Formats: sequence, structure tokens, C-alpha cells
Amino acid sequence: MCIRDRYIGTGQAWDLDGMNSGVQVLPPYQGSNGADWYKGTANAIYQNINYIERYNPDYVVILSGDHIYKMNYSKMLSFHKECNAACTIAALEVPMAEASRFGILNTNEDGSIYEFDEKPEKPKNNKASMGIYIFTWKKLREYLVEDEKDPNSSNDFGKEILPNMLNNGERMFAYDFEGYWKDVGTIDSLWESNMDLIDIDTSLDLSDESWKIYSRNPVMPPHYVGDNAKINKSLVSEGCEVYGKVDYSVLFSGVYVGENAVIQDSIIMPGTRIEDGAVVKYLSLIHISEPTRLLSISYAVFCLKKKKKKKKKK
Repeated sequence: MCIRDRYIGTGQAWDLDGMNSGVQVLPPYQGSNGADWYKGTANAIYQNINYIERYNPDYVVILSGDHIYKMNYSKMLSFHKECNAACTIAALEVPMAEASRFGILNTNEDGSIYEFDEKPEKPKNNKASMGIYIFTWKKLREYLVEDEKDPNSSNDFGKEILPNMLNNGERMFAYDFEGYWKDVGTIDSLWESNMDLIDIDTSLDLSDESWKIYSRNPVMPPHYVGDNAKINKSLVSEGCEVYGKVDYSVLFSGVYVGENAVIQDSIIMPGTRIEDGAVVKYLSLIHISEPTRLLSISYAVFCLKKKKKKKKKK
């Protein structure tokens, strides 16, 4: 079992292992001739149609696995229902200079989408797709099946499924999101997101009592700070031993920092040992003793079923 699967497990660490909830990692289909690896984002969902239909959902929520944000999906689902949409895409305004890196949604005043540009060279606006979708399942299923029949398709949501739905006149809407959001698909953006946690002015508040963020507890003793150690504006996790200087950095669990060692503007992964006198500065994701625990899930899928109205007793 890989580190990712062990970390997610059954979702118990996040109280997701209830009677009517749970987490399952769905690998590519294993046939007699080996694995049929996912050919694209749409194919990843297509291969799991039978699994999804076991729950007979009315709606599915499809999410990218390399983004950091907090969103109440129930509000987006309510918007989807109110619009009687076939597809709703969460959207966020990004700096115009960066808009060409994203799928851009061109919308009417009511939020309906009339054009979808996948990473255009000259974007018409800065309303970017966040890679968060809600589909009416029956509609999505139709397009997944048709897309799989096309031998020339790259089986991608952004390149095929969404444009095909739009060209066929399906009701598609943009759901405006306000708040912290970061795509951590690169080392630079991963470093930036960790540095954001140190900034007290960031909109992603780890100390927010109304919406706590949980992670898997490594079950280690409290961190220890030596007599001559110096720590400035940093996050130090449990199990760490610090005898040197740590400045504006993030130390994951079980990190050892030796005497006269200096860590500055860096991210140090679990179990790493920084020896006496070593100097680590800027954009350093160092990891030695065990594999990193970064999640890299292509897509997560939630199945949503309409609540049946209770019959009134006669």
C-alpha cells in the first residue's frame, strides 16, 4: 500500500467513516492483461461509473486533489439546483497576468456560461475555473459514455466534456467563490502555500474555531526547544527537536535541527535530520528518512442523493 493510501485510509482521521459516509481510493481497472491506466480526467470517472451508480446519485461533485481551500459544497449544490443546471463550475477571479494559465469562463449577467476557453493566450476576462464541478449525474454519464467512444478524444474534462456540453446547449453556470485558494501543482506553489500559513493576515486561518482543519495525527511527543535554540515566526510540529535557529519556516513532525544549524524560509518534511552547523535557506523541501506525505489525487468524487420526502401519516 502506498503512502497516499495509508494516509487517507478509511477517512477515520477526519470522522468520515460513518454509517452513510466513507473514503475509498479507486485505482485504475485491473484486467487479465494488467491495469487499464486512466487516460485522462474524464476517463478516470468513466472507469468508475459502475461504482458511482451503486449509490444511485442525483448529483456528483468532482474535485481536483492538488488545491488548498475551504468551501461549503452544500451552498454550491443549492446554487446548482436553483439554476436547474447540468453543470456548475466554481470560479475565482485571478490576476489578469496569470489568467492564461487557467480555464477561463466567459459568462452572462445571470452567471450562465456561454464560452469556455482552456488556457487561452489572450483571455477575455479573469474568471478562472477552480477545477471544482457539480454535475447532474444523468447528464454527465451520457457525455462520459459518448466521449469514451471517440478514439480521437484525450478524455479530459477541460478539453472535451465541458466544451461538448456547452456546444450542445446544456445549462452551465459559474459559481463565484471568494476566499483563499491555491493550486499546489508545482514546488513553487507548494512552498508559497506553506509560507501563507505563517502569515497572520492570510485568509486561510488554521485557528478558526468555526471551521477546523484536521490532519492525521502522527502520535508523537510535544516538540522540544533547546536552551540555545531560536525560533522566529515559524510552525513547529510535534516530535521536533530544535537546538539551532529556525526563521520563517515550517517544520513537519519528527524533524531534528542540530546546534548552530540555520533553517530560513524553508519547508522541512517529516523525519528529516538537519545536522549541527548545516544551513538550509529558501525553497528547500528536504526529506530524508521516509517518503513525503503529499497527496496527489487526480480527482475526488462525491455522490449526492436527493433526500426523499417523508410521507405524511394519515
